[in-house]
Amino acid sequence: MWGHRRAGVAGLGLFRCPSTRCGWCRCKADRSRRCSASMSRLRQWSRHPVPPRCDPAAPFRNSHTKGRLQLRVGLWSGCGTPGERIGYEAWQPSPCPQDSLRSPTAISMCEASHDHARGGWRIPRRSAGPGEPGVQATSGRRKDDHRFRGRMMPSPIEDYALVGDCETAALISRDGSVDWLCWPRFDSAACFAALLGESSHGRWKMASVDPQSRISRRYEPDTLILETTFETSTGVAALFDFMPPRKRSSDLVRLVVGRAGRVDMQMQLILRFGYGAAIPWVTRQDDGALKAVAGPDMAILRTPVAIRGEAMTTVANFTVSAGETAPFVLSYGPSHRPVPPAIDAQAALGVTRRFWTGWSARGEVRGAYSQVMKRSLLTLKALTYAPTGGLVAAPTTSLPEALGGERNWDYRYCWIRDATLTLLALMNAGHFTEAKSWARWLQRAVAGAPAEMQIMYGIAGERRLMEWKADWLPGYEGAAPVRVGNAAHQQFQLDVYGELMDAFHQARRWGLLEESSWALERAVIDHVVTVWDQPDEGIWEVRSGPHHFTFSKIMAWVVLDRAVKAVDEHGLDGPVEEWRTLRETIKTAIFDNGFDARTGAFKRAYDDPSADASLLLIASLGFISHDDPRFAGTVAAVERELLTPEGFVMRYDTHRVNDGLPPGEGAFLPCSFWLADAYVKLGRTEDARRLFERLLALCNDVGLLSEEFDTKVGRQVGNFPQAFSHVCLLNTSLNLTRSCKPSIQRSSKSRRRRDVSAKPGTTPHRTELPRPTRPLI
Repeated sequence: MWGHRRAGVAGLGLFRCPSTRCGWCRCKADRSRRCSASMSRLRQWSRHPVPPRCDPAAPFRNSHTKGRLQLRVGLWSGCGTPGERIGYEAWQPSPCPQDSLRSPTAISMCEASHDHARGGWRIPRRSAGPGEPGVQATSGRRKDDHRFRGRMMPSPIEDYALVGDCETAALISRDGSVDWLCWPRFDSAACFAALLGESSHGRWKMASVDPQSRISRRYEPDTLILETTFETSTGVAALFDFMPPRKRSSDLVRLVVGRAGRVDMQMQLILRFGYGAAIPWVTRQDDGALKAVAGPDMAILRTPVAIRGEAMTTVANFTVSAGETAPFVLSYGPSHRPVPPAIDAQAALGVTRRFWTGWSARGEVRGAYSQVMKRSLLTLKALTYAPTGGLVAAPTTSLPEALGGERNWDYRYCWIRDATLTLLALMNAGHFTEAKSWARWLQRAVAGAPAEMQIMYGIAGERRLMEWKADWLPGYEGAAPVRVGNAAHQQFQLDVYGELMDAFHQARRWGLLEESSWALERAVIDHVVTVWDQPDEGIWEVRSGPHHFTFSKIMAWVVLDRAVKAVDEHGLDGPVEEWRTLRETIKTAIFDNGFDARTGAFKRAYDDPSADASLLLIASLGFISHDDPRFAGTVAAVERELLTPEGFVMRYDTHRVNDGLPPGEGAFLPCSFWLADAYVKLGRTEDARRLFERLLALCNDVGLLSEEFDTKVGRQVGNFPQAFSHVCLLNTSLNLTRSCKPSIQRSSKSRRRRDVSAKPGTTPHRTELPRPTRPLI
């Protein structure tokens, strides 16, 4: 079991040594000076409201007991000036605890010890010196102890990278900390949840001991193997992180490889099952492995490196020299089953490398943006749940759309909204197996009564995605609440019927759809005939009640349009003339109620003349032609009302529109890609290319994007990485580089055409060959 020892600064994560790294940007600057990134973080925090009772009695959560540690400090302090409030931390700058010139106002956790009798932490009391704040420690419970209090913040969202095994995924920060991992599935409870709390909620950190080490990272080409390099004054070491393709169990492998000289490394493992709530019972096995069990969950750590228990964590200090490798393998299994078998870490690296490079080679990606397209495709593959073919929107929950806000949602599910664009991206890139699996998942998920169709489903098609709050987690940078489940699955959204029919229409054109699906489609059509004129919550899942959203009505038109095309193009049966008539009726209603003649643009809703970025898709959907002045007018309205000064697009104006939530969110990256697509439609190719390349510049150092971008502080926000952002990146790159564009494929009445951009004497792109007489797969 975990041992209890005196805790240092890194052990509990409540205080940090001021002489190591900047507490705000984590650079190597001395804390007595502020770097520009630190000042940017300060400006960000200055916009946040201070939580209740934050200064005189800010409770610090004791991660190792059920008690609480409350530190009473008379004034705030930060990276420099005493008394200055920076974030929600309470500490005074001072040298390391071992130094002789310690500030009398600083308390290091080296002075704190675990009180076994009381089950809590003790801090020695002492009176304040002249002009110093009084310091006192007490223990006890507080009703608001889940709030953001003096603790180490997680890394910026854009500092994370993704590794996965196509059934779950882990997020690893730039400094080598695994801060998020749900086991055994994407939607399982997290065993590392420091991303939404503090280190005590679970993490696995591997880093150089040298605080001045230079850190760089990259993915191995065409793989999901993350390589992080630590350069120190004594040598160079590389950390390889990956998850092998799953067989009997799921494994997270970390290999520390010496490249030059000698590098001192440290490891800290804090396993906390149940989203950071459950401390496991740990035993050592006969083979030296550590077995951690909490309820239904079991994890096994295997390594030849000497490890020890310390303050409810597992730690190790070791050195790697050039040519040496220190392997660490963490395996998961149900606690009632036998221990997962050991794997050869080096062999697993080769297997994983061949898996990803082989998959990437099957795609057909070319052109100026081929590298970013390959990375986006690898990300989509990693977010696909292999047993079912479902594609999760993101592997995370509750990363805020506005820093410090409450627009925090669980995205570990599959959205019908993403269906068509995902299919087009996969098919145009030549990944037909994944496209077919996604189409089959759609058929299974929505099977049943159309009136019960949901906007999202679980990764195996689960329907009950009940939302609840993990109130022991303070949230990313204090953005509470942390939500598990998504209440929006119970909403009525008319647009998803159009998305489903459009996805089936595209899959049928490409030979990926079973003809037996037509009976299901007929049932969907019959249902939409009866509900198309009803208000709904819309594509953006507003929580202010139903409205007659213009985009929702357009998607109802799409249902009837694709029904007509199924008969005309594929010879399927149905009352096509009735469908034609209703299609025109819906279009007329939209023109009468959803178009604003004064602005020459389509409105967000029948009773709301403001702009909505979803309307950028109307030409791609085939509702109106790209040369219709009403489309140009709608694009102009979006530019006028929703474009940020940096040139990115908001979904809608949250300060003008009541969506049932406090106003404020970042620019929505998929909508920004949609504007680039609209520019292509309008013939504004250079504008589209400039916007697209600005969006590419938002990708982090390993090519990943979140859902939104906060232009005020220059940071990615929202769940990460976001599948829909990468889907839209892929489609926009194809719209810019190919003659047979996804936007044309979606709106065109004709079947697929040959790629006229192919070089003479070469074979046209596989996905643009004439329609085959048999299914491609």
